[in-house]
Amino acid sequence: MKDFISYPALNVFTNCINAASLKMHDKPLLFSQALHTGQKSEIIVQNRKEFLDTFGVSKDVNIVLANQTHSNHIAIIDTYENRGWEELESAIPDTDALITDKKELLLGILSADCLPILLFDPKKEVVAAIHAGWAGTHKKIAQKTLLKMTEHFSSNPKDIIAQFAPCIAPCCYEVGTEFKERFKEYRGALEKRANKLYLDIPLINNLQLQEVGVLKENIHQSDICTACENERFFSYRKEGGCSGRMLTLIGMKS
Repeated sequence: MKDFISYPALNVFTNCINAASLKMHDKPLLFSQALHTGQKSEIIVQNRKEFLDTFGVSKDVNIVLANQTHSNHIAIIDTYENRGWEELESAIPDTDALITDKKELLLGILSADCLPILLFDPKKEVVAAIHAGWAGTHKKIAQKTLLKMTEHFSSNPKDIIAQFAPCIAPCCYEVGTEFKERFKEYRGALEKRANKLYLDIPLINNLQLQEVGVLKENIHQSDICTACENERFFSYRKEGGCSGRMLTLIGMKS
């Protein structure tokens, strides 16, 4: 078994780099990739470098991460520099989606139940990385990211490949009754079982992307629940709060 996930829907394009880290029980801090949770930064940075080595990324590549705040704020990355990679202070502030057309530059999302979404436009050669928890989903961050790709890079939604990474699934994502109003427009997004409500974040994001023209057949689910598979994935909900995070990356080769 590989020590990371890479997605077939993106790997058919030889210039697309993509990978997601896993929880690793034989690694320091379970191979967490997060600098913002109070764990020793020197260990996290080493974990990140080891993760890059695992799937063979060039030492010269730049990596950009954001200070994720469950917003619908989007940043276009047009310069070559590391942001948030070896120190938290340089991360893109207050942002939950990143877009670039630059080669040899990776965009990353940290998660432990929220849904990372990777977008790739193989014709215009543009990539995006999106962090979609329930709040970002309610603010339609994936949809707005796609619209920004069309606005700034002339992307055609019908060309976009969307890959959803592992997240907490409706089998485990119990929510309060206030979510009925928040997501009432999305049929099937809430399921009632034993007088409890469960939310389907991937389904809502799938529908939101289709609303702006992404083809249904171009949206790919991971079908992995981070709470069900807590041995391999960090799950904030399953673990009652946790410091660990997975890192999901996307970029393009020259």
